[in-house]
Amino acid sequence: MASFDDDLRLAHVLADAADDISLKRFRSLDLAVDTKPDLTPVTEADRTVEETLRSVLSRARPRDSVVGEEYGRTGSSSRTWVLDPIDGTKNYVRGVPVWATLIALVEGDRPVVGLVSAPALSRRWWASRDGGTWTGRSLTKATQCYVSGVSQLVDASLSFSELSEWEEQGRLESFVNLTRSVWRARAYGDFWSHVMVAEGAVDIAAEPELSLWDAAPFPILLEEAGGRATDLWGRDFSDGGGLVCTNGLLHEQTLTWLNGGPTPLRLT
Repeated sequence: MASFDDDLRLAHVLADAADDISLKRFRSLDLAVDTKPDLTPVTEADRTVEETLRSVLSRARPRDSVVGEEYGRTGSSSRTWVLDPIDGTKNYVRGVPVWATLIALVEGDRPVVGLVSAPALSRRWWASRDGGTWTGRSLTKATQCYVSGVSQLVDASLSFSELSEWEEQGRLESFVNLTRSVWRARAYGDFWSHVMVAEGAVDIAAEPELSLWDAAPFPILLEEAGGRATDLWGRDFSDGGGLVCTNGLLHEQTLTWLNGGPTPLRLT
């Protein structure tokens, strides 16, 4: 079973608190929704979840820094808790159950704990450094996750969020060519794409631009499940960059397509 270190246990405590708030407000008729300056929606539940998690962390880990989608960064420690109170807010406000709270602990530039909790799906995924990736309802009711063994793009399942995001980055043609090279392409979207790669249900997930809180848990979730998570050039994910999650076997092929496709053979 996974190692139950204190930080991983705390991540589950945070997720429990988040689930309690977000589920109670999900599909409520009086849910208050605002539009942020970037034209994305934010609900009272987003703000309340993040405020609550910050309050718990201020007591449990007062020396650690916190970075959250709604309230930015506090603290200057190299140990940083990264919070996305509700990933998939557009789903949340429309009553679609595919949304989650994302929690990660980053030491320096490397995530050492990652957790994704999707209470409307009754699912949770988590990983800690050298502890494996797990899914279930709790630490004691879990099964270990492993990526798939698919090694050819023609046999691969690909998931993404929105084509418009690739278009905005000037990468629509490259991305569409990748979708044409795989067996199946579906827009499961948001966290759902990436955790399904970690558990072997999907082989590739890719997004062209994510903030730190949108992506922080995924590198450790993928690596501990045997896969890879990088930016579009194969480097470690960095705030504001792209994220490509694969089973590892397909990673270089995927990056090649996303960066313009294979080089045609020259006849000599």
